Amino acid sequence: MDRPRVVAISQARMTSTRLPGKVLMPAAGRPLLAHHLERLSRTPGLDAVVLATTVNATDDPVVECAQGLGVAVFRGDEQDVLGRFAGAAALAGADLVVRVTADCPLIDPVLVGRLIAAFREGQPLDYLSIDSTRYPRGLDAEIFPRRLLDEAAANAADPAEREHVTPYIYRRPDRFRLGTALVPDVPVEPADQRWCVDEPADYELVRRLLEALVPSNPGFGWQDCCKTLRDHPDWVDINRSVRQKTPH
Repeated sequence: MDRPRVVAISQARMTSTRLPGKVLMPAAGRPLLAHHLERLSRTPGLDAVVLATTVNATDDPVVECAQGLGVAVFRGDEQDVLGRFAGAAALAGADLVVRVTADCPLIDPVLVGRLIAAFREGQPLDYLSIDSTRYPRGLDAEIFPRRLLDEAAANAADPAEREHVTPYIYRRPDRFRLGTALVPDVPVEPADQRWCVDEPADYELVRRLLEALVPSNPGFGWQDCCKTLRDHPDWVDINRSVRQKTPH
């Protein structure tokens, strides 16, 4: 069998409820979305990156940013994120889909590459994710076959399953083989961090990290972020009060 085509799909829109326009907010001279897509595109084992956004005119700047980086774009219904992902996967001819979200500007390409390798080389699974209880939020990624994405898009009726893309899969452990991967080599210090951008405090932290790291080390990894935060322990408190939204 030919090697499966592995495509990362990220979602972004300007009308996020908690921090509208967040994906184009600046840090270290570039929009957060540009940092996210550029880092994602360096992932080992990845064949393509596609951005899934909406047909709304408000998202034209999102499209322009992605296309300026050479990233393909699929546009679909704002409320039906699952449908957008299925359309993006079809556009790119994906066999395996890596799902990420554009509110993660610090995403680590090496970590995502390890997720891809673990899925392809480990025991047969239908779904594998980076263990978000072991890493800072904002490094999250999931991988699964496109056929399951197509099944979900055809059958999911629950609004949460259409908004959050993968609950159709991971809520059905009786049908699908699920796994979490990539326990870090060392405990995360400081622990319980949020590196995703949902609220202004999140943006302030991520902006500081990008501006501290990009000038001298543009290819930095997640552990470089941990070191920077150990050097600036007060930064960890910037967004400590923000709570993660969940689809459950």
